[in-house]
Amino acid sequence: MSTPVLLVIAHGSRDPRHAATVHALTARVRALRPGIRVETGFLDFHAPSVPRLLERLAAEGAGEIVALPLLLTRAFHAKTDIPAVLREARTRMPGLDIRQAEVLGPSPLLNAALDRRLHQAGVSPGDKSSTGLVLASAGSTDPEAIAVIAEIARELRHTGWCAVRPAFASAVSPDRPRTEDAVRALRAEGVRRVAVAPYVIAPGRLPDRIAAGAGAAGADVLADVLGPAPELARLLLTRYDEARLTACASLTA
Repeated sequence: MSTPVLLVIAHGSRDPRHAATVHALTARVRALRPGIRVETGFLDFHAPSVPRLLERLAAEGAGEIVALPLLLTRAFHAKTDIPAVLREARTRMPGLDIRQAEVLGPSPLLNAALDRRLHQAGVSPGDKSSTGLVLASAGSTDPEAIAVIAEIARELRHTGWCAVRPAFASAVSPDRPRTEDAVRALRAEGVRRVAVAPYVIAPGRLPDRIAAGAGAAGADVLADVLGPAPELARLLLTRYDEARLTACASLTA
């Protein structure tokens, strides 16, 4: 049996930094597992699009494909956009065996990548007890995605931070505060040092909004996006392996 192709599906952005970061991440994945063919497709703005890439893979006789959403939560793109694209491809190209892997989060590896970026920004493990953390995600209108971010923030609170608050770059409402609102709320609670950790993979408009909010509210530390962190590359391979094992289990059941 041939090794399935790993198709990483990214959202895409008008910001060229987005695609560059995604390609840097998939390059790290290839380096970790040279025996796997890794391809990258985009839902919008960048080439190749997912449908065109699937057509090329079908023409090359790729056969088995694990489609991995480059997403941190299960929201609209994971539940609607990507399944629709894959269903249409299966209908047009019945020779392709496409299975959709789970989204990346939540995962301890993502938390480790956050720690890496915060450490690189100047937060040492000993600083946590005197530092408040704002976990800033891109945002979503999906209640499941919002709940996941809130739960991650609660979990991080037990890893040494003096306080942790979730924040969102878009769709502001009472249960989805902006980055600057979360920073100011921590200050109001008496937290003297505040760090902002973007819970996003690649640069773009919403991560820029997170950075602007952190600056406007006077956050002391702003970490970088997760980007091609080694923990993230390992997580992609973990989700790929899980999808393969699930497929094998269904065949032997």
